[in-house]
Amino acid sequence: MDIAAIAGLAPVIPVLTIERVADAVPLARALVRGGLPVLEITLRTATAVAALEAIAAEVPDAVVGAGTVLEASQVEQIQRVGARFAVSPGCTAAVAAATRSAGLPFLPGVQTVSEAMVLAEQGIRLMKFFPADVAGGVGWLKAVAAPLAGLRFCPTGGIGAETAPAYLALANVACIGGSWVAPREAVLAQDWSHVERLAAAAARYKRF
Repeated sequence: MDIAAIAGLAPVIPVLTIERVADAVPLARALVRGGLPVLEITLRTATAVAALEAIAAEVPDAVVGAGTVLEASQVEQIQRVGARFAVSPGCTAAVAAATRSAGLPFLPGVQTVSEAMVLAEQGIRLMKFFPADVAGGVGWLKAVAAPLAGLRFCPTGGIGAETAPAYLALANVACIGGSWVAPREAVLAQDWSHVERLAAAAARYKRF
């Protein structure tokens, strides 16, 4: 699948910062049961790569990828352990080239119109808008819809259950990313039924 097909699988991509490898598989299973199969494991913890590898090996219905990819050298590493896509908060030429060379679907981040135009020149039509809430949110996406016609976004950063529907109502939003479906307290308590309920609620969101 390319990145557009992956984004089309569910309205919400859970953004997961996993602190304990033991939580990875039950967390992924709860989210998939709730209807959110696309999972972004952020490379912000020492356990992230091991967590991604465990999910890739043990949760076949999950489409698991790596987030916070900042260096080209990380691309080969995450692909080797089973990542099916990569996400970055921004984009560098080196990271973009590495994902292209690896054939790994890539969701690069932008915050400005100029950044979006640069990526569009490279043939990228779907981008992460980050950090969405402080960079203009729904208003920014509405404003760029006409001048950046043909581009779509996955806004991430500061989005919660209350604001998610407003983003998903926009024609240039393919999906959204968020961490509210896997609250840290619920994960630490291993309250997987709570996570599954939050995922099921998010999976019911309507897209434009």
